[in-house]
Amino acid sequence: MDSRDWIRDGVRAVAGGVLSVALAITNIPLFVLFVVSLVLTPVLGIGLVLLPLVTALIRFRARLSRRLAATFGMPIARPYRPAPPSRGLLVRYRWIITDPATWRDFAWLLPGAVAGLVLGVLSLAVPLYGVEGIVLLPLWIWLGTGDYGYGVIWPIETVGQGFLSLPQGTVILAIGLAMAPYLRRADALLTRLFLAPTRNAELRLRVSHLTTTRAENLDSQAAELRRIERDLHDGAQARLVSLGMTIGLAEEMVEADPAMARKLLAEARETSSDALVELRHLVRGIHPPVLAERGLEGAVRALAMALPIPTSVGAAVPGRLDTPVESAAYFAVAEVLANAARHSMARSAQVQLWHSDGTLTMRVSDDGLGGADPAGGTGLRGIERRLAAFDGTMSLSSPPGGPTVVTMELPCVLSSPKISPSSETA
Repeated sequence: MDSRDWIRDGVRAVAGGVLSVALAITNIPLFVLFVVSLVLTPVLGIGLVLLPLVTALIRFRARLSRRLAATFGMPIARPYRPAPPSRGLLVRYRWIITDPATWRDFAWLLPGAVAGLVLGVLSLAVPLYGVEGIVLLPLWIWLGTGDYGYGVIWPIETVGQGFLSLPQGTVILAIGLAMAPYLRRADALLTRLFLAPTRNAELRLRVSHLTTTRAENLDSQAAELRRIERDLHDGAQARLVSLGMTIGLAEEMVEADPAMARKLLAEARETSSDALVELRHLVRGIHPPVLAERGLEGAVRALAMALPIPTSVGAAVPGRLDTPVESAAYFAVAEVLANAARHSMARSAQVQLWHSDGTLTMRVSDDGLGGADPAGGTGLRGIERRLAAFDGTMSLSSPPGGPTVVTMELPCVLSSPKISPSSETA
């Protein structure tokens, strides 16, 4: 590891320790308020109003600790049950009291306060003592304060002894910076022990997530079917009806006006060609043949070659995906590239595909104007829904002025070996 990396990580962990101490101090009043709320519940129903407010503060405080733990490589999911639709005081009170996560939060307040204070102070105190040895003690001695104090190993009574504290302080500072990330992770472990969802809670959250994504997927499929029906009715079906009418007129005029009949038949041939083209486009929108023949990598390359902007494709996917996952991945990439070509004013785009640790990662970037927003109606919400049906995720980075980077991940396994080469520029 680069020396700058561990110094940066150490400084970040020390800052996290300072924040942890500040947050830990709030645990004590929250603990007291929760107990008071419970005690006052039978007294004129004061607890019915006070307890939900205090619980909201505790959950906000727990959320801050989860975020702090996530910054040190330990993400913790929210374990709470969904809020009831009714806003009645008694209903909300019962929802809070019967949620096991409420009591886990309460049980964490005191141990979390102790651990946050102790580990946070240690994270801060050791590096500060090293800084004192490097800067403060020599400064005090140089100014001639007379009361020089003592180092860790020997007393400091002269200027020479004071400057001997410099290497000692450097070593202590290095130890403190190296130790701080481990202290932060220890605090995060305790936080996860209390605040992470139990197995039952994880199962409940999983079921809730699947229910939501299933409903969104069904809505998306219904919208897709309506689009196909509309395209068939307004496109190919209308052309085929016109084709039948033209051929009928040609049959009637084949003896009376052969020249006009030949002209009508030529029009019918053009109409049939147009209808065939529209049907091919419609089939590609359902499941492109190139996707079935060449897999995701080949289909994305073919897609990139058809774009109006130069698009490079790099891939490291040594196998084929299950058909539904492959289709979802292809259309997600296609939608992002379509946005880049239509809305971003980009001059070029890049697509990277790779599979590692059971996850397919797709990164699409462009050098356009940036400022992409999922709420802007550019199809990004649809991509999120499409990926969520397979437990996939999408993250977006699009500052004003660009570049725009969309990263999509899909948990999946590979089956048959890949067919196409691993890199190409379209």
